[in-house]
Amino acid sequence: MKTAGTHEAATDVQAQRMAGHQTQTSALDRMGGTKGLVYSVLPVVAFVAGNSVRGLTVGIISAAAVATGIAVLRLIRKESIQPALSGLFGVAVAAGVSWYTGSAKDFFLIGIWASLGGAVLFLASVLVRWPLAGVLWNTATSKGNVWRSDKRSRFYYDVATLVLAAIFGARFVVQRWLYDSDEVGSLGFAKIAMGYPLLGLGLLVVAWAARCSNKRLHAVGLLAAGRS
Repeated sequence: MKTAGTHEAATDVQAQRMAGHQTQTSALDRMGGTKGLVYSVLPVVAFVAGNSVRGLTVGIISAAAVATGIAVLRLIRKESIQPALSGLFGVAVAAGVSWYTGSAKDFFLIGIWASLGGAVLFLASVLVRWPLAGVLWNTATSKGNVWRSDKRSRFYYDVATLVLAAIFGARFVVQRWLYDSDEVGSLGFAKIAMGYPLLGLGLLVVAWAARCSNKRLHAVGLLAAGRS
């Protein structure tokens, strides 16, 4: 026969799991859901295909048309258009750079340097003892900065942040090499393959760090049971 304490512990564990699931679902929703992830790669595919078949101008027009079509489709379906508008803006800027330079590979230039910036930012945040994985996760879940007072929790988030730094660094190294080699088609493939799939892996590590940190903070009494 279960004691009251055992029942409360089981209820608390269940609440933690539900909270973690809701947080991950909310994060996915902010990126536009599963369809949003799929939609994000379509303009890149359209650009590479158009450029390969008919040249730079057709590639740019194809990417812009697909991005615009996605925004309109989401609007008609009364879905959130924020991810679509962000994607449309990104395509417009990338296409503008490519149009200005007259080089198809420059469609990917901003993303390449943004990857380097991300790698440096994540790495720097660990060096100054404010690992961004912890800052962003705990800000999003309204837990504040209590995790920073626990050395082990900081370590968990250091690991997650370094994984993210490695992901962004790998993106920069690979895509910069393909850029220098004028491999436009391979650049498109690398952007897709090293985009959300790798980011998803990084987020799994962040979720692991958050679970370990929460468990630790509960154990030392720094996090109340109602704030799992």
